[in-house]
Amino acid sequence: MNRFLHQWARLVSSSKGVTIVLISWLTVIILLSAFAPSSKEVAKSGGEGSIHEDTLSTAAKQIMQAEYPSQDGLTALLVFHGEKALTDSEIGNIRQISEWLSSDQKPPFITSALPFHRLPLSQQEQLYSKDHTTLLLTASLQKDLESGQIYDTLEQIRHMADTIGLGSLKLEITGPAGISSDTIMLFKKADFVLMLATVVLILIILIIIYRSPLLALLPLLIAGIVYQVVDRLLGLAGKLGWFFVEKQSLSIMMILLFAVLTDYCLFIVARFRTELQQTDSKYTAMSSALAKVAEPILFSGGTVLIAMLTLFTAVFKPYHNFAPVFSVAMVVILLGGLTLIPAVFALVGRRAFWPLIPKKEPRAAAEQPKGLWAAISTFVTKKPAFTATILFILLIVSSLSGLSMRYSFNLMKSFPSDISSRQGFEILQERFPQGQLAPVTILLQSDKDIVLDASFAEKAGSLVYALQAKDGISTIAPAISQEWLTANGPAAAALLGQDKRTITLQMTLSLNPYDQEALNLIADLRQDSGDMLQKSGFEPAQFTLHYAGQTAEQLDVRSMNKRDTLMLFSLITLLITLMLIWQARSIRLALTMMGTMLLSYAATMGLVWSVFHFGFGYEAISYRLPVYTFVFLIALGVDYNIILVSRIKEEAQRFTWQEAVRRGVALTGGVISSAGIVLAATFCVLITQPLQELILFGFAMAAGVLIDTFLVRGMLLPALMTYLGPKASVQPSNSVHH
Repeated sequence: MNRFLHQWARLVSSSKGVTIVLISWLTVIILLSAFAPSSKEVAKSGGEGSIHEDTLSTAAKQIMQAEYPSQDGLTALLVFHGEKALTDSEIGNIRQISEWLSSDQKPPFITSALPFHRLPLSQQEQLYSKDHTTLLLTASLQKDLESGQIYDTLEQIRHMADTIGLGSLKLEITGPAGISSDTIMLFKKADFVLMLATVVLILIILIIIYRSPLLALLPLLIAGIVYQVVDRLLGLAGKLGWFFVEKQSLSIMMILLFAVLTDYCLFIVARFRTELQQTDSKYTAMSSALAKVAEPILFSGGTVLIAMLTLFTAVFKPYHNFAPVFSVAMVVILLGGLTLIPAVFALVGRRAFWPLIPKKEPRAAAEQPKGLWAAISTFVTKKPAFTATILFILLIVSSLSGLSMRYSFNLMKSFPSDISSRQGFEILQERFPQGQLAPVTILLQSDKDIVLDASFAEKAGSLVYALQAKDGISTIAPAISQEWLTANGPAAAALLGQDKRTITLQMTLSLNPYDQEALNLIADLRQDSGDMLQKSGFEPAQFTLHYAGQTAEQLDVRSMNKRDTLMLFSLITLLITLMLIWQARSIRLALTMMGTMLLSYAATMGLVWSVFHFGFGYEAISYRLPVYTFVFLIALGVDYNIILVSRIKEEAQRFTWQEAVRRGVALTGGVISSAGIVLAATFCVLITQPLQELILFGFAMAAGVLIDTFLVRGMLLPALMTYLGPKASVQPSNSVHH
């Protein structure tokens, strides 16, 4: 491996190699720009289902679509609300909107709308809140519309409401269509803001670190080139159908790309500066620098790539769909780190450091540890047990607060509080029975034709009674009985599916349909289905109960998330530990590094919960946050550990073990701290995004990187390595050169 990397370093850092590398990258960009679309043009939202489409709620949904076919797609809930009871004039204006939605002049993508203007007064009354301050109408859109078409349709409804005039009333549009429309609005300018904020922030930090304009601009230029290649490769893959390009993953991918490439630039430039102090040739200096950092970069990038590849084992779409996007990105990032970065800096040479151009000086003077990290490393190596004990206490205390963490499965909680779909949702939640927000559809399926006779009515009535006896269920409609069948012939017939083997019932919960209690209720109903059928007189071998709707879907999401969390945590921990054993040539050292990273993750999650729960009053956080944070924090945290340990093992060839640890921390402290600050600051940019989930993820990553950079990598790991002695690593004679 070392021989290959040394040859590689000489190849890409030579005068001829630099020319070949730069021409190759420019050629690839030109070709991809000519034939491949941008990734944003093919990116889509993958939803929250299973990649195998094999969940119980999916099966129920498929039965619904087969037995009760409809042209309707997403539903828009039109929430008209005010501070006081609606006046006759305001109701008249709403009636005009209802008439328009049922007319030929309605938006072209509206398939149907609740005809409020034609309903009897008794049915109209059901659409009001109890205090008559709110009125709910529904409209269904066509199936398979593009996001832009949904947005335009709802904008037409809003425009008509403004034209007719609502007086003191306000209109909020929520439901699946409203959420889709608001998502477009939220992210219209978000990508541009994210890119601009990332570039400006990195530029400012690099200027502060280097006090050199070129050293600040070149990493951004390199990252921009690599980003263009990744962007077009993903666009080409999406266009050709090689894999699904998840829309949300692109924002995080861009952050990751700029941050990691900037870190690689920091590592290479730090060594390049040192080597320029030993030789007059910029190509020789870069060859020597790259030879010493290539292995840590290769291993650190490889661990990130492995972590991304493990996402392919996930069955939950949001996790699984991240895998191809980030895997492609990491391969190109690694290529950029090992070819483009050394080529660009070798080409520019000493001029990159202007006005602080490094001069040739004796090696001893060039490598003398000094500054803050020299003082920290001296303290840590002199008092390793004390340092480790204090840090263990701090990290464990922070970790313990995470034990009370609660998770939310309500997508609306991630939206800004002033967005229309969330406001509409919360108004409905406040002024209508909670279960009406997302009723549960019960499907009773038989393997034979169902006959709606007295015997069936009796059994169905018993089943409805058994269901309503459960805590958390408000109503089930219709309340089937022989009398109901006789009095409602056409309505009863409509309950039957096309194959006459399925009937449908609507169940309204008394719980919030997105709360954990509601999910637990559906889980209990699924488990008790056979028993309830048998006690009601239905033969379980012939009849099956299915539950469709948002609550059933979120229950399956919870199950998939639990399965994937266990799988991903186990796989990533195992695979990265094996990578560390291979790189460090020491099981003990690899386990020590992995253990400190896991403790760092636990402390980070505890800190996030403490800040947002106790500080900002959050009752729960997104259920996806632990997985996203674990995958990226563990994968990226390996980088700094590998850089540090590689340098310590290099120093151990010339110094005692304690002195090697001290020098390793002191000599890498500045560059790793700078890299950590860049990485943390870059993830902080996500806090500018409109979704709560991205804000939490950005904060978690920034906090985790800083904890890992300064406390774990800077103090805890060196303290443990000093305390455990050279047996914690390989013998100096077998050290890996950094």
